[in-house]
This record gives sequence, C-alpha cells and structure tokens, in this order.
Amino acid sequence: MRTDRDPTLALRRGIGLALAALLGVAQPAAQAQVGRAAVSARLTALGSIEPGAQLAAEQGLAAYVLRKQQPDAAGAPAFELAQPADLAQLRIAGGFEVHTIAPGAIANGRGDLHAMAQRTGVWRFFVKAGTRTVGLITVEQVEGRWQAVSFGGAGLAQELSDLVAEHGGAGPDSLRFIRVYQAKSDLLEVVSPTDLQPRYALLNSARDALTAEIQATTGVTSAAATPRLRASYELMQPLRNVIQRNLDAQP
Repeated sequence: MRTDRDPTLALRRGIGLALAALLGVAQPAAQAQVGRAAVSARLTALGSIEPGAQLAAEQGLAAYVLRKQQPDAAGAPAFELAQPADLAQLRIAGGFEVHTIAPGAIANGRGDLHAMAQRTGVWRFFVKAGTRTVGLITVEQVEGRWQAVSFGGAGLAQELSDLVAEHGGAGPDSLRFIRVYQAKSDLLEVVSPTDLQPRYALLNSARDALTAEIQATTGVTSAAATPRLRASYELMQPLRNVIQRNLDAQP
C-alpha cells in the first residue's frame, strides 16, 4: 500500500477527465467554428483537453449528424436516442484521454497502478442529447491529423458519466480513465483531495473480469462488503492473474 503523501501528486496528473457539465462549456455539434474555438481555449486553460482532439470530435459529430439527417441515410444510429429529433441536439460534453498499463509492468509488480499508467494518445468524448449521455466519440491521430474514428459506446459512456458525477468532487484533473487491455478491464482512477492517494473504481468490465480474483485474494465474498474504491495493492494480484490466464489462452 502507498504510504507517501506527495503534495504535488494531483498537480502531476497530466491529462485528466474534463467535464463540460462542471465547466458549463458543452456546445451543439453544428455551431460555428468560433464557438468551438472558444470552448477549446477554455478547456486548454485547465490543461485537461487536447484542443486538436476536441475539435476533431466536434467536427466528427457535426459530420455524423449531417449524414444521418439525409433521407437515404443507412444503418442503425451509433447513439442511443430517445427520439429521432434528438439527432439535431447532439453535442460534445467533455472528454478524456485513455490511459493503459502494459502487462509486463503488472507482471513485474514494481510500483503501483498510478505510476504504471501511461498515455495512449487516444481520446474519447462524451456525447449528450439534452441531459442524457448517449455515447462516445473516439479520436486518434491518423497520419498526423486528429480524426474521429468511431462512434458509439453508450453503455460505457453512461456508466463512466455516472462515476464521474459521483467522484467529480475531487476535480477533473484528479480523475483518469485506465483500460488494461489484456485484462479486459476498465478503471477510473480517483485521487483523493484529502490524502492525495489514488484509488480505483471498477467499471462493469473490470468487475466481470476481476471480482472472482479479488474475492479469492481478499477472502471477502459479500457484495455489501465491496468498497466503491480500491487501493492499487488490492488490484495488483487479481490483474496479474487475469492477464496471465488470458495470455495463456491465446493460440
């Protein structure tokens, strides 16, 4: 377990989750360029959003809306809309960079999850219709240019939005989304504003992948005794076991 109390930990968060709901900067997808630039400038001032990724998400959403508004538009909608009219109301409402942890780092067991987590360069942005979170847009650099590369993920978007609302009091720069690909597990890192220690909320994918291992490691099987946030040391061995099992199962 971490015992240090580094007062600069929160300031070294790098890129964290930024929530337009907290900042009051959500913009309709089809608004003018000047409006998008103003949003990017305000978010950049917090050091939380890559402005090129933000702009690509807004442009990608605007292009998606225009395509789906055509009479001959084909395919199921990428976002969970309550009614067709919601299409015109879609807007970007904050975003976050995806972080990950290499399986070798966990296998070696040196350090903690906070130190192991690395940036991926992949960004995801919440899409809302009214007050409802309806999906995510994924943005990556393709041949040196930011581009929206996928649309969807309504379940993850709503789950993560709920978690951020629950733990957002710590501040957007105290939150990180971590995807451990080889364990098929998503985590939300929350740095406490009181003791500055990082702890982790398990999203559905992580609960599905890790619960049995956590119970075997801790000996606690009651769901009522499961904490909302777990320390790094509680997850290290379960992650190590799941990663090894998944790697062994590969042909």
